[in-house]
Amino acid sequence: MSTAPILLESHGQIRHIRFNRPQALNAIDQSLASAFLATCRQLADDPEVRVIVLSGNGRGFMAGGDIAQFRDDPASVPETLIEPMNQALQLLSGLDAPLLASLHGPVAGAGMSLALACDLAIAADNSRFNFAYINLGASCDVGASWSLPRLVGLRKALEIALLSEPFDAVEALRLGLVNRVVPAEELESATLALAQRLAAASPKALGLLKRLMRGSFENSFASQLEAEKAAFADCLQTEDFREAVSAFLEKRPATFSGR
Repeated sequence: MSTAPILLESHGQIRHIRFNRPQALNAIDQSLASAFLATCRQLADDPEVRVIVLSGNGRGFMAGGDIAQFRDDPASVPETLIEPMNQALQLLSGLDAPLLASLHGPVAGAGMSLALACDLAIAADNSRFNFAYINLGASCDVGASWSLPRLVGLRKALEIALLSEPFDAVEALRLGLVNRVVPAEELESATLALAQRLAAASPKALGLLKRLMRGSFENSFASQLEAEKAAFADCLQTEDFREAVSAFLEKRPATFSGR
């Protein structure tokens, strides 16, 4: 078993990032943050990638930041932990490829923030969520204050953040924090099936849909209508669009090449 803090696997056009500090519940330390950023830079330069999966090795997805560094060198945390994670997420958010979180066990602190930042999330039924930051006397990071209110609304987001009460996968599904809950033993296969379904779609259309949805909160209705029109016009120029229209008229499956 590799001791590298980040493992990257390829399954066709699917890239699977695994956090690999199982002895520390994948808590983010300087080595993991640096390796995560390097991996995201690699993926940003990969023209073949269509879906990116995030998961954690061991007993859980991620328990948050590294408590030892918080204790021993708190002044280093903003630049050596938070900044590389921020840069990595900005790279991932700019890609057409959907970002899929595959969650199990503890999903806490920065682990929960990472899960919230993904486009879709599938959770094992043994997942346990906790915002957790307030328990350390800290505010949040890794985009949680942006993602959480957009997913659950301001009042509920404040309750989750300020009280930091743990909740299970069923409650996460009810709140809209995850899209699906599956038995723990089926998580790997269900994640791969969902990733393969996304990888079979038009990458251009997926990327434009991501940006339209995420940008809609900052736009007026009129501005959003114009953004939709421009995005649709972009799709009209692709070989994928022409292939899909032909396939629809001929009543056969479309094959999306990414062109």
